[in-house]
Amino acid sequence: MSICEKIEEIIMLNLSEILALRDEKITKADGSYVSKGDFFCENLVKDYIKSNLPDFFLVSEESPEMNVLNSKQKKVIILDPIDGTENFVSGLKEWGVALCVYIDGKHQESLLLLPELGCSLKSGDNFKKFESRICGISSSLTKEEILQLASGFEYRIIGCCVYNMYNVITGAFYSFENPKGAKVWDIIPGLNLAIENGLSVTVNNKEYHGELLEPDQKYIFKIQNR
Repeated sequence: MSICEKIEEIIMLNLSEILALRDEKITKADGSYVSKGDFFCENLVKDYIKSNLPDFFLVSEESPEMNVLNSKQKKVIILDPIDGTENFVSGLKEWGVALCVYIDGKHQESLLLLPELGCSLKSGDNFKKFESRICGISSSLTKEEILQLASGFEYRIIGCCVYNMYNVITGAFYSFENPKGAKVWDIIPGLNLAIENGLSVTVNNKEYHGELLEPDQKYIFKIQNR
């Protein structure tokens, strides 16, 4: 069983307990929420890594004190324990878990998991491909920025990067972009799955080829079906 398969199994086995924690939330310094569900998911993955993959270094959104990469860290797992926390604590089902594995700076496998929707996408998966005209955009855009979007498209704002990435890779969206930038744990699993499945991927307005991104920066990106 791959790392992504095992993490998916762990999350799904503990889903009822994760959902039971969605009402317990605090406000972070930037005004966003973090819930006890976020920390519980993160600890599930931490415990698995500690017991089974002790030579891997974990980069995770909810453990910022650990998120400094250096040349000694040959094996890296990047995790967003709950992406779309605002959706999660609001009772929406469009939230996800994202995981990515790197060894010696090269991508090995990735996972996009939407537990409450019963959907997942992993490296090597086969799936039905849709054709869509819908363009997904980030919920971080302001009203003024939204009004500047080109006319003639159907746009969707969902507020969960994992959900948006899943949809663009499966073709349910034609494209998905964040012109303001997002952190590595939000985007790198989806970026790599998009590359694996033949989509066009740019990061900071340059073609992206799967490079390991630093956790202390935000990255502008666009994923588009060809």
